[in-house]
Amino acid sequence: MSQQLKAPPSRLDGPPPVVRAAAAAWVAAVAAGVVETIGTIAYLASSASAEVSPAEIGTRAVVYTIVLLVVAQFWQGRRWARTALGLGLGVVGLLSLVADPISWLIEGHSLRDALSSAELSLALVITIRTVHVAAVVAACALMFRPAANRYFSRLRG
Repeated sequence: MSQQLKAPPSRLDGPPPVVRAAAAAWVAAVAAGVVETIGTIAYLASSASAEVSPAEIGTRAVVYTIVLLVVAQFWQGRRWARTALGLGLGVVGLLSLVADPISWLIEGHSLRDALSSAELSLALVITIRTVHVAAVVAACALMFRPAANRYFSRLRG
């Protein structure tokens, strides 16, 4: 019997399902971030004391665009993109998503009270933030699964 030698995967073969799922989770995180930004703008616009910062909106737009470009490189098997997503969004980005809510809870506020007395727009922002965090956690968990590790270890870049 002759054994067929299997060529290592190429970028043209496409990523394995776990990498595709991780990329989809990153796109979902970006989409949640965009929706959250819109919801935050709507909430702040309805509040007489709050001001919407165009600089913050612009910064978010740039960050989300860069993230999508990095996700495209991740899809193609670029190791640096996986590292950038893992460290940049999985660590720093995740901390930025949970820092404000955690400090708010530490100050003695209750999530139940916030949701029961909140306007619909604030409740939606909280819900979308939760989806955003869940998408980031899922993406990080998926992109370091054994099949993803094999995919990235076989490709250069």
